[in-house]
Amino acid sequence: MNIIRGLHNLKQYPGSVITIGNFDGVHIGHQHIISRLVEKAKILHLPSVLISFAPTPQSFFGRKKATLSSFKQKHQQLKQLGLDIHLIITFNQDFSKLSAEDFIQKILLDKLGMKFCLIGDDFRFGSGRTGDFKLLKALGSQQGFKVENTQSVLCNDHRVSSSKIREFLSQGAFELASQMLGREFSISGKIFLGRQLGRTINFPTINIPIKRNISPVLGVFCVQVHLLGDTFNGVCNIGKRPTVNGENILLEVFLFSFNKTVYGEFAEVVFKQKIRHEQKFDSFNQLKEQIKLDVGTAKNFFGQTLN
Repeated sequence: MNIIRGLHNLKQYPGSVITIGNFDGVHIGHQHIISRLVEKAKILHLPSVLISFAPTPQSFFGRKKATLSSFKQKHQQLKQLGLDIHLIITFNQDFSKLSAEDFIQKILLDKLGMKFCLIGDDFRFGSGRTGDFKLLKALGSQQGFKVENTQSVLCNDHRVSSSKIREFLSQGAFELASQMLGREFSISGKIFLGRQLGRTINFPTINIPIKRNISPVLGVFCVQVHLLGDTFNGVCNIGKRPTVNGENILLEVFLFSFNKTVYGEFAEVVFKQKIRHEQKFDSFNQLKEQIKLDVGTAKNFFGQTLN
């Protein structure tokens, strides 16, 4: 899969099939759309193109949301689905003023040679959000491209959406979230050297930075960590660590029966069950006693002996 960052790096294509959206999480609804896009591209012998924006229009206009996947996770999932091109358009002040008609003509048609567009009937684009499925259909009949509506996918009588998945995750309903994602929810990244405060109370942790502006999960959880080609059980805290006056959201994981040095290694943390909300304790000793209880809860969840 080819990643094109910015319109200045976009060459002219004689033809393509296109879908547009953030595709956060690449959930089963997204997978259905992309599979249809790839299928249509093969029939027409054209490249499949997914257009997204960085930052998202919502973030640009100050309506930030928790994200379900990092860029690396999204890239891997899109690649596995057989997508040819991921075009990431920089959303800035100038681009926000581009009319829907100009976006269609100057980018989708003049640059990408769009022959087929797969888009939701509730999707809005262009300055003032005046662009929609109806406008594309009208222009398609004039310009010679086809437009198809993306059909909603249902899961347990709910419309599959990133918003619904975020809601499930915030509630600790990981099984429901996993069904919509098509996989278990996880956060991954490189392990870095932290303040090592956990070592002082006999609970050393591996620390992973949270690059998301807002995390979809906060609190203490039972987790499994894929690391060094193996899988380890553990308990994690994701939050600002109020007991030690933390300021930034951090993911800390205490792994059972683990004593390796792994700074700089890549780890994937898979969330299994929520134990409790994050809270501030009056002393480090109180925190230590609570961690003991959390470890016991997690070991019981995994069926491990409480030693």
